[in-house]
Amino acid sequence: MKEPFSGQDWRLWLRRVGAMTRKELLQLLRDPVLLFVILYGFTADVYNAGSGVTLQLQHAAFAVHDLDRSAASRELAGRLLPPEFKPIGAITDARQGERLLDSGQALMVLSIPPQFGRDLAAGAPTAVQVQIDATNTALGFLAYSYTTQIFGQYAIEAGLRNQGLSPTALDSLARVDNRQRVWFNPNQDDGWFMSISELLNVITAFAILLPAAFMVREKERGTIEQLLVSPLTPFQVMAPKVLAMTLVIHIGILICLFGILEPVFHVPIKGSLTLFALVTTLYVVNLSGLGLFIATVTRNLAQAAMMGILVLAPMMFLSGIWTPPEAMPIVARALMYISPLYYYMNASYGILLKGAGLRTIAPSILGILLLGGAVCGFGLWRFRRQFD
Repeated sequence: MKEPFSGQDWRLWLRRVGAMTRKELLQLLRDPVLLFVILYGFTADVYNAGSGVTLQLQHAAFAVHDLDRSAASRELAGRLLPPEFKPIGAITDARQGERLLDSGQALMVLSIPPQFGRDLAAGAPTAVQVQIDATNTALGFLAYSYTTQIFGQYAIEAGLRNQGLSPTALDSLARVDNRQRVWFNPNQDDGWFMSISELLNVITAFAILLPAAFMVREKERGTIEQLLVSPLTPFQVMAPKVLAMTLVIHIGILICLFGILEPVFHVPIKGSLTLFALVTTLYVVNLSGLGLFIATVTRNLAQAAMMGILVLAPMMFLSGIWTPPEAMPIVARALMYISPLYYYMNASYGILLKGAGLRTIAPSILGILLLGGAVCGFGLWRFRRQFD
C-alpha cells in the first residue's frame, strides 16, 4: 500500500515542477522565431483581422449609365453616397458597364433610361436597371439591399411631390414607427467582433500548438531520453509544459487587450477580467491535451504544425465564429456542439461585451469541462504511454 505524501515529499514535488516550468520558459526565451510568432499572433494578427475584415458594405464602386441626363436622374444617382458607395464616373454604353463588372472594377452599374425625369414628373410608371456583381454573394446582397431602400425612399418622395405634398407630410399619416435598439455593439462596429474573434482563434491555436511544440522540441534535441531516465513522473514532465504555455498565453492576452483591443478598436471590456482569465485557463488547460496527443504521433515541429492545422480548421469553422449556427446545415450544426471553441466563444463574448457573470455563462463552462476534460484525458493517456 502506497504511503501518502509527507510535507517534504510535497515540497520536493513542487520544486521539481517549478524547475521544469522555469526550464520551459527559458527554452522559449531562447527561441526568437517562436517568440515572434506568439507576439505577432496577439498583436498584428488581431489588428489585421479587426481593421481589414468587415461585414458591412464600404466603398462599393459603381458606374452610372445615364441616358436621361435630367435633374431627376442626377438626384437619383447622387443618393448613392459614401462610405457605402463610391462613384467611379459615367459610362456611355452598356458594353462598357459589362466590362467594368467583368473586370471587377465596379461592383454595380446603374442604368437610367431616357425620359426618366419626364415620366416621373408625369406620374407615369418608370424603371431603372441595377446590375450587380454577385461573385461575392455577401457584398452583392448588401448592395442590392442598400439600393432597394435608397431608391424606394426616392420613389416615395417623388410620389409625394406629384401630389403637391412635402416629404414631411408622411409624419402626419398613420404608420408603424420602427425604432431599433442595438445592444452590446450600438454602432455595429465590425472591429469589435472581428478583433475578439481573432483573439479567441489565436488562443485556441496556441493552446494546441505550444504544448505540441514544447514536447516535439524535446524529441528534436534528443532530451526526451534524459527525461525518461530522470526521477520525474510523466505528470511532472507534462504539467510544466502546460503551465508555461498557459502563462505565455495570458501574457499575450494582456498585451492584446490593453495594447490592441482597447486603445485601437475601443472595445469596451464590460465584464470581469478575472472571470475571463479563469475561463481561459480552464479552456487552455483542457485543450492542451490535443497538443500533447499531436506531440506523441509526430516527430518534428513541421509535422506537429501540419497536424495542428488539421485539428484547428474544423474546430474554428464549427464554432460559430464565421457562420451563425442558424445558417449551418443540420449536420454541421450538430457537430458544432462537440467543438470546445463554441462554448469558449459564447463565454468570452458574454464576459467581454455583455458583462455576463458566472451564472449566465455556467452552461458554456460546463461544455468546456465535459468536452475539454475528455480531450485532455485522452491526451494525457497518450502522453503517459510513451513513458511506459
